[in-house]
Amino acid sequence: MSGAALGIEIVVVFFLALFLLHRYGDFKKQQRMVLFGTLLAWYLCFLIVFILPLDVSTTIYKQCKIDHEEHVAVPTVSPGPSHNTTANASVTPTKRVSTQCHKPWSYIPDGIMPVFWRVVYWTSQCLTWLLLPFMQSYARSGGFSITGKIKTALIENAIYYGTYLLIFGSLLIYVAVHPAWHLSWYELQTIGITAANTWGLFLLVLLLGYGLVEIPRSYWNGSRHGHMLIKTYFKASKLMTEKADAEENLEDVMEEVRKVSESIKYNHPLRKCVDTILRKCPLDYQEKMGRNMDDYEDFDDKQNTYPSERSLVKLHKQVIYAVQRHNRTRVQWEILLQQAIHLEDVAKNESSSAHQFVHSFPASEPAGWFSRYVYTPTVEWYWECFLKRWFYRMLSVVLTLFSVAVVWSECTFFSTRPVLSLFAVFIQLAERDYNYLYIEMACFITIFFLCTCVYSTVFRIRVFNYYYLASHHQTDAYSLQFSGMLFCRLTPPLCLNFLGLIHMDSAISHQQKEQTAYTSIMGSMRVLSFIANGFYIYYPMLIVILCIATYFSLGTRCLNLLGFQQFMGDCEMTSDLIDEGKELVRREKRKRQRIEDGENRRREWKERYGNTREDYTARNRSSHEMKETSYSDTVPPSNNRQAKYSRSAGRSERDCIELLQDAEPLDFNADALTDNPLETESGRHAGGRYLSMSSSRSRIFDDV
Repeated sequence: MSGAALGIEIVVVFFLALFLLHRYGDFKKQQRMVLFGTLLAWYLCFLIVFILPLDVSTTIYKQCKIDHEEHVAVPTVSPGPSHNTTANASVTPTKRVSTQCHKPWSYIPDGIMPVFWRVVYWTSQCLTWLLLPFMQSYARSGGFSITGKIKTALIENAIYYGTYLLIFGSLLIYVAVHPAWHLSWYELQTIGITAANTWGLFLLVLLLGYGLVEIPRSYWNGSRHGHMLIKTYFKASKLMTEKADAEENLEDVMEEVRKVSESIKYNHPLRKCVDTILRKCPLDYQEKMGRNMDDYEDFDDKQNTYPSERSLVKLHKQVIYAVQRHNRTRVQWEILLQQAIHLEDVAKNESSSAHQFVHSFPASEPAGWFSRYVYTPTVEWYWECFLKRWFYRMLSVVLTLFSVAVVWSECTFFSTRPVLSLFAVFIQLAERDYNYLYIEMACFITIFFLCTCVYSTVFRIRVFNYYYLASHHQTDAYSLQFSGMLFCRLTPPLCLNFLGLIHMDSAISHQQKEQTAYTSIMGSMRVLSFIANGFYIYYPMLIVILCIATYFSLGTRCLNLLGFQQFMGDCEMTSDLIDEGKELVRREKRKRQRIEDGENRRREWKERYGNTREDYTARNRSSHEMKETSYSDTVPPSNNRQAKYSRSAGRSERDCIELLQDAEPLDFNADALTDNPLETESGRHAGGRYLSMSSSRSRIFDDV
């Protein structure tokens, strides 16, 4: 199994990163370089998380071998007449039995891990500090060519890169003039790694202080269905406001695009740029603008004023952002609405005596074998109405204990005698028995919990509606790259902090022990003693204050006082938003019910009259052909055309019957009245269900 575990985890982690990227990104629409950069960043971060436990177990095995080899020799006395034991003593080196150091099943041979960590770490650092910031600007650039996008990205990142150069130059000058420091290339490299880890640790503690409290509390609140329902109503009200704002912004941008499209004709030099912008617009807007385009008109440079290429680049960027924001809010609204309907169904089914879970709306997809044979309505009722609540509460208690252990260890991990860090105690107990599987599982679970607390906080970040990670392929390229960049900056200091918790970082624990390959790549932090002995030890204690502030929701209360509506149980504004969200959900449910009733009526009419209509049409076609044949034989050639299209005496009655059979029930569509985003008077596209009917008015006499 030498090296096999490393190869298996490398492959499994790759498919895990690919699956998550497919869930949040869009392989069909987004650029290949954006997807590749994000996939590589996520893949490298996941590799660090999954491979580090193997490095820990291998290091413990190496430390065991070193302890056996350095065992002090025990002198043995040879029998003889002389009583000078010192002269007749023969020194015989003794060792422990080598089989006492059991080789772990996931042992990695020497020389592999240092090269592996060096490639992973420096690749991730190049991505997070150089490549991904550039690709962020490239993805959101409004340029119409590769050269234009690169130029815009370089200009936007000039200040970003200039700040890095200024900090690095100042640090280099300070090191050069310091008389006590004679730095080599290795020590200068260590200073750069320390600076990056310091920045990551600063952000890591802030995110971890929020996640250690919010993750257990979210599962505890998840067991309270009533609380979750009113909170979903609150979110629905706020999301509808954002959705309406996104639709209004999209309308304004599409109006500008319409004006530009009408002013720049087909033979204008900038028409290719306009066509590029139009391809980024929604399909209904493209159809409307295509119908209003008069391609036979030529442009005149003397009479008309045309926008410049720079203004078109700016408009292109606005279109990309407006369309992405509109799609994101639309999908989030559907997800939130489905969640509210499900919670209402749970509340209704809790009082059901039949113990059968009944949904308000049937699933759009047919039920699979799992739903038919395993997750039946009875099993679903017991899970949703009874078992899920207690499972979430037990999970919340376990996560709370984990959070308390992390907070205690963060405040005491610098103490090695006695050992106060709980995670260090657990690892040392397993180390005595050489239980490598337990060591690897404990390391992986701890790192996974820390990553969950940190990454879940990152996934919830919303900065001026500019960055948001949304599932169902609705995350834009900028947000994907921002998440990859942030993961690459947070994962190395997170793993280094974990090694400090289990006392396997000699720069913090000050123990002469075998270092992991990961720590050796990071270099000796003793080059900057004020960071190794000061910041790395005392700054994580700030996590106690952050956890207390998160527990009492101090940040939420401050935002609420500043005018940003937050979910507060004792606030009048919160009650109003809950009532508004409840009414919005009720309105959407009525709309869905009307659509479902209409589909059911259509299905019933088709099942009732579909076969009769097909049989009647076949008989009518055969009789009509027979009459044409008989008329062509009896009527003179001059009257063939008139006889061919003559009807029999009972044809009008049959037409009435066929007309009744073709009739389908009409449904009232509220979208045409309440959700019409465009005004026809201003020249905007009149969206709705009957788009083809509105567009056919100009062609009603085309066939006459």
